[in-house]
Amino acid sequence: MKCMYCGCVESKVIDSRPTDDAIRRRRECINCGKRFTTYEKMETSQLYIIKKDGRREVYNRDKLRSGLIKACEKRAVSMDKIDAVVDEIEKQLSSSVDQEVKSEQIGEIIMKTLKDLDEVAYVRFASVYRHFKDLNTFYAELSKLIQEGKETESE
Repeated sequence: MKCMYCGCVESKVIDSRPTDDAIRRRRECINCGKRFTTYEKMETSQLYIIKKDGRREVYNRDKLRSGLIKACEKRAVSMDKIDAVVDEIEKQLSSSVDQEVKSEQIGEIIMKTLKDLDEVAYVRFASVYRHFKDLNTFYAELSKLIQEGKETESE
């Protein structure tokens, strides 16, 4: 930080406090000894979702959360677990360098997470996400899930 009094670039932090959307730091200039306050705000980049039809949409946490709530409806999955899943998915998305993510990527992340969390919620989500057209498609997904369960048990 550059001192507003003498222009020196060296200062020391005396006090640091979080505010609603920034960190307030009280600083003292090493050169002239005068004190000044700075505010540091974390810079976040906007994440965009590229839909199947090519449209771009701003990422919406509430939309992701409501989809998970619908999939887990009437299941023994607490809201804390749903929020933890949303947090984990956001963490994976924010760790990506790209500012644009295909909706298919998010869907696959959700399905993988739901498969571990609750198999019924997984099948519900998959039926909507993968557009199951008939009972045979639904049965094929269930058979795959049952087979994976048998393989896991035998290990």
